[in-house]
Amino acid sequence: MRNKSFIVNYHLMLLPGIILLILFSVVPMFGIVIAFQDFIPGIRIWDQDWIGLENFKFMMDIPDSKQVFINTVVIASSKIVVGTFVPIIFALLLHEVRVSWFKRFVQTIVYLPHFMSWVILAGIMVSMLSLDGVINLVFKAIGLEPVMFLASNTWFRPIVVGSDIWKEFGFSAIVYLAALTGINPSLYEAAEIDGANRFRKLINITLPGITPTIVLLVTLSLGNVLNAGFDQIFNLYNPLVYSSGDIIDTYVYRMGLIENQYGLATAVGLLKSVVAIILIMISYKLASKFANYRIF
Repeated sequence: MRNKSFIVNYHLMLLPGIILLILFSVVPMFGIVIAFQDFIPGIRIWDQDWIGLENFKFMMDIPDSKQVFINTVVIASSKIVVGTFVPIIFALLLHEVRVSWFKRFVQTIVYLPHFMSWVILAGIMVSMLSLDGVINLVFKAIGLEPVMFLASNTWFRPIVVGSDIWKEFGFSAIVYLAALTGINPSLYEAAEIDGANRFRKLINITLPGITPTIVLLVTLSLGNVLNAGFDQIFNLYNPLVYSSGDIIDTYVYRMGLIENQYGLATAVGLLKSVVAIILIMISYKLASKFANYRIF
């Protein structure tokens, strides 16, 4: 009886969270029917005109939608690739630091941007990269012409990727630092006896020791190929860089809430969700195969 009461209490504890999940995540899923309707606000959803796959066909015919998918994949893939190598390199360098107070100081500094919202960070980026910002003031001081960074299709993607790495690489390195502490110190002692220098220990001990963690995080990141970062790009982009910076999430926002094309916006969002689910399933399958990682 006591075990049963514990189980009942645990389920009661979960009940508020389950109710919120149903209200805000399950019930809104019925709104995907808008993707198959000629949706007009003010008319009940079951009284709307059904048009089948017309919104999806229209989406495929619009040049903007194709460019949006390309932008999303390019930006997200760049973030995944660069965001994998930078934390690893940083963790390896920080692991070699022997001055404890300096190590803690560096960790605190690089972790801080992770806890700041993109509204704040985007404001900092805009101030720094504007025509009268710090970067262009330095350019003028050395005799170079000022650059409109956030209005340039050449610069916008590198800025998005670079600022995302700046925000997240310190926090992402925590996992690798934890993996590094799990390596048996006796391996390094044996390597020193054999005359191995730091580079040889890095190649033969450190990197093989964190390889399973790297493989796991890389395979899991494949599910984020279509998530290029709405908050970041929404706060940084403008109409001048739509051709290189407009992603699926910002496109859905603009089509649905600004231009009132609710059916088209829902169709784009639904297609993204379906592809994302497939990618997540593939990534977890790969993680199970190569890193022995399972959640169910």
